[in-house]
Order: sequence, then C-alpha cells, then structure tokens
Amino acid sequence: MRGLKAKAHPNLIVGLDSSDDAGVYKLNSQTALVQTLDFLTPVTDDPYEFGQIAAANSLSDVYAMGGEPVTVMNIVCFPCSELEEDILAETLKGGLDKINESGATLVGGHSVDDQEFKYGLSVTGIVHPDKVLTNATAQIGDTIILTKPVGTGIMSTAIKAKLATEENIKESVAVMSMLNRAAAKVISQFDINACTDVTGFGLVGHLLEMAKGSKKCITLHTGKVPMLKNTLDFANMGMVPAGAHKNRRFFEKLTHIDPAVDRAVVDLMFDPQTSGGLLISLNEKKSKICVEKMKTHGLNAWIIGEITRDSDTGFLNLI
Repeated sequence: MRGLKAKAHPNLIVGLDSSDDAGVYKLNSQTALVQTLDFLTPVTDDPYEFGQIAAANSLSDVYAMGGEPVTVMNIVCFPCSELEEDILAETLKGGLDKINESGATLVGGHSVDDQEFKYGLSVTGIVHPDKVLTNATAQIGDTIILTKPVGTGIMSTAIKAKLATEENIKESVAVMSMLNRAAAKVISQFDINACTDVTGFGLVGHLLEMAKGSKKCITLHTGKVPMLKNTLDFANMGMVPAGAHKNRRFFEKLTHIDPAVDRAVVDLMFDPQTSGGLLISLNEKKSKICVEKMKTHGLNAWIIGEITRDSDTGFLNLI
C-alpha cells in the first residue's frame, strides 16, 4: 500500500493510517459505518463447517471495532470443474446460518470460477462514532483479556497429518465457528481502552499491533494463555504451520522471549489463528469484573497480560 495515495476525508474515523480490523466512516453524529472483508481457503473437510468458520471470521472484525453487523455480501472463488455444486451449496448454507445468528442480512455477493476454493464475506456494520474501538489506544495499567483459546493453526496441521482425534476436531471447529458477538455485547458495558481480534498474525502479532499503535510495551504471561487440548503435544511433535515461523521472523525484532519459556509454547504464541477471540485492553480492576461477567453469560475469558510502560516503537515481552 506504500505507493498508493488514498485521499483523506474528515469523516474517516479509522482508515489506512493504522493496522486496525476495519474501516470506520462517520455518516452523522449518531452513526458510523464499519466496513471489512475477509475470505479463506477451507480449514475443514466439512463444507458446512467451513462456511460457518469463514463467516464467523469475517464478522469478527466488526465486533472488534465495537460495531454491530448489518449487511453482508458473499465472496466466492470456486473450481466449478473440480468440485461438486453441493459443496458450494453447503458452504453457503453454513455461512448463511452464521449471518442469521449475527442478526445481519445477506444482500448479495460475487463469485468467480477459480482453481482454488475460497469463501468469505464483505461486512458492513454500524457503530456510534463516539464508541468506536481501535487497537491503538491501550493505556498503562490496563490488563489484556483474551476470549478464545489459541492453537487452531497447529490443530489444522495435526488434522491434515491425521493425528488429531474427533474430540480435537470438534473442539477446534466449535472455537473457530463461534461468533464474537456475545463477548462484544459484554464489553460494550465497559470503558474499553483498546480492542482487536486474533487471526493470521497469531497472538503475538496482534498484541504487537496493539502495542505499536498505542506506543506501549505489553507483557504476555504465556502460562496464562488458554490453548486447545493437545496442541502443545502437537507443537512438540513439529506440527507447526509455516505461518507460525513467518510470524516469528516478522515480529521478533519487537519481541523479547524469556529463555525459560518452552519452545512449543512459543510456537503457539506465534501460531496463525482462524476466527480467534477478542483481545481487550481494560483497566485492571474493571478487567476482573468483565471476566466474571463473561463467565455469567457462559463465555470464556482469561487475563493474559498487562500494559507496562510507554514505548516509541511498541514492544512485547513473553514471560
């Protein structure tokens, strides 16, 4: 994007200047549009499950900005001569069920004949201009809350290697297909300082985006990070996707890893996620109340780190 000169606009609240989850454009004093799009290659052999996961992944960016999804359009790349139409139909059905669960309305979409199957959504949401959440406003003294366990990238690798059990697969699919809607509703009751979601850059990458945007140093307590069952075992077996190694190479200059942290645990911190949880930066006292409120709504939430000091570049300590 460096060579492109996008026009600035006074109504653009969040645009290309930050590495945020979606763009936000103010329509009037009460309403701003939240716009995002995302699509994936299949992460499961079941097309219905793939549709659910891809849709949940796309919708998540709106929740991470404090918004509510309103309209949705399908994005489809499908190898018509290689796969049966029923596969596409089931994928779209899975996506539609998640769209309906979110309360948004499917209004159309676009498809192309492509050699590689891909599916996702373009999502438009709304938010009050004064209630937009970004990843660039974390404050010293905040603690970091995570709402889903990590390890979906490593689990997908284990599934491809036929090492994962049915229980492993079921848990992974349930986590990836779960909307961040309920968690977003809970945090809307608190004065959240910063928020993002965990996807392809892994837990470390998205924490660093928050650290860089906020110009803060974050300490991540790796022992407090929730993980999918058996992912640590699979990481020790070498079931680590190439994306995790790429993430580590890309982010390691702004990351310090305590030598005491186990190598497999480090791999999980860099593991690229699909449809991961929300990362929330909130005042320490309020964080504990927020986590308890999540639990009363049947949601999982864990405090995994804190904002410790200012940093011109942003920095992350793994301990």
